[in-house]
Amino acid sequence: MKTIMLTAGSLLLYSATLMAQKETDYSGNDNQIKAENTESEVSTAKSRRAERAVSYQTNQQFMRDFPDAENVQWNPGRPFEEATFTNDHIEMTAYYDVDSQLIGTTTEKKFSDIPAKAQEYIRKHYKGYSPETVLMFDDNEDNETDMILYNTAFDDADNYFVEIKNDSQRIILKVDMEGVVSFFKKL
Repeated sequence: MKTIMLTAGSLLLYSATLMAQKETDYSGNDNQIKAENTESEVSTAKSRRAERAVSYQTNQQFMRDFPDAENVQWNPGRPFEEATFTNDHIEMTAYYDVDSQLIGTTTEKKFSDIPAKAQEYIRKHYKGYSPETVLMFDDNEDNETDMILYNTAFDDADNYFVEIKNDSQRIILKVDMEGVVSFFKKL
């Protein structure tokens, strides 16, 4: 019995010694290897932080949602993970929530793309302003998450966001699909 216990103890001590053994090169210079490993680990950690990779689930969902997407660039962050890409020669941005579900997409449009009723309203009520940028938000009706654009939340619905400016100010107007115009935000 003592022999079995001594043998088991010796094996345990031997395996602990193997695990604690330092990494050395053949010249016996273990400090150099440690320094190289530390530099490599720091470099890897920095590149991981710089990349801030999008979640695997979101990337997989994106590939299902947009199988023909090209030139995909991710901007993972809060509150949404964003993918800017080209789909059928149209540049788009897709927004995904924390559950990796599509909230909606935005595409740049022209002022002439918004409903005629809205164009007339803007020309009449915002004289002296000129249209700058028009974004069309296409909501994913299957996701109830509210969208945030221009750092402002709004109810999830398809809308145009028209940025107009004059000499002294820049504002964003929200235009629904029927052409109803409402003030959204002053920039």
